[in-house]
Amino acid sequence: MDVNRATAAAARLAALREHVGVPGIVLTTPGNVAWLTGGANTPIDRGATTDVIWAVATPDHIAIITTEVEAPRLADEAAFGSLGWPIHAVPWWEPAMFVAKAEAIAGVHADRLAADGHPAFGLDLAVHLVRTRMALTPPDVAALARLGTDAAAAVSAALRAWQPGDTDRTIAARIAADLEEVGAFPTVLLVGGDDRLQRYRHPVTVGAPLHDVVMTVLVAVRGGLHVALTRYAARTPPPTEWRDRLNAVRRIHRAVLDACWPGRTVGAALQALAAAYAAEGAPDAWRQHYQGGPIAYAQREYELAPVQTTDQWWSHVLTSDTAVAWNPSLPGGAKDEDTYLITPAGPRLLTTCTEWPMTNDDVPRPDVWVIDGTPPSGERQQQPLPIGTSPP
Repeated sequence: MDVNRATAAAARLAALREHVGVPGIVLTTPGNVAWLTGGANTPIDRGATTDVIWAVATPDHIAIITTEVEAPRLADEAAFGSLGWPIHAVPWWEPAMFVAKAEAIAGVHADRLAADGHPAFGLDLAVHLVRTRMALTPPDVAALARLGTDAAAAVSAALRAWQPGDTDRTIAARIAADLEEVGAFPTVLLVGGDDRLQRYRHPVTVGAPLHDVVMTVLVAVRGGLHVALTRYAARTPPPTEWRDRLNAVRRIHRAVLDACWPGRTVGAALQALAAAYAAEGAPDAWRQHYQGGPIAYAQREYELAPVQTTDQWWSHVLTSDTAVAWNPSLPGGAKDEDTYLITPAGPRLLTTCTEWPMTNDDVPRPDVWVIDGTPPSGERQQQPLPIGTSPP
């Protein structure tokens, strides 16, 4: 549990409660509980959508609700006591007791309380909470950067250890093991290559041996925070056609990053994304795969297509210290994805480690790892789209 993250989040939650004018806010989902508690809610069931820890924020204090199973561990190992947050235990077999305990803590009926989408409570603040948590605090940024380095290192180590003929599951297992060793785990882990990479956007592991090319796609989580990245390794220098597709998606990626400045809207970034696809001669290719978006306490806080101009998030104004993970791709196994932090000086790459080759662009991008040691495939001569020089 990161007390600095929890303290910063508690101040923001108090401001939201005062702004909305409710006697209490109840957090029940893993992302929101992780945000408020500084990652104290290490998941028991990694697929659960309702957490085994709830938090109730009133004008006077914050209280934690959990089961009688988890309460002793949290009392011993979490730092709730140092924050003055009492732990209330309820029977594991009576889920309704979570709601009843929240009512008792706040001193009002559930229909007067706000929550993050739980149907028992009167006001749904799910969207407000995403907006509140998306501009990361300094402790959030530090934790996300550490996770980005660890995630990139896990992928790097697995791909550098790849020998042609290793299976996709062998590579995935190496990545998962390295993540677990540093207290993280994958929520998305795709490993595929060769002909399946050419045919499928999501080449899930099937035990296939990989001889020529490997792609890994990872979303890693730790303490509730997420990072995303995609990497490639090849036995020999990539063929020209595939190299050209990779360079094209890198240019698309740079174009959307160039639109991600504090004060700009997500809609403007998506328009830049669509224009970049068109400039590469593939105006409708964004329709064929998810394009990514803001990331932090969910693998994407939300995700839009360039045609969804009436969505509530289209006009969302990006702020400094918002993390984004865009995901442009083209058919035939070309995709470019990493996690960046939006700053006044330009996008800061978070999913990076020293063991991986980078392109020689103005804003370097992770390149293809080539086993035989020849120079990798990044575009070296073409003038790149500038990023991070001055806001448009």
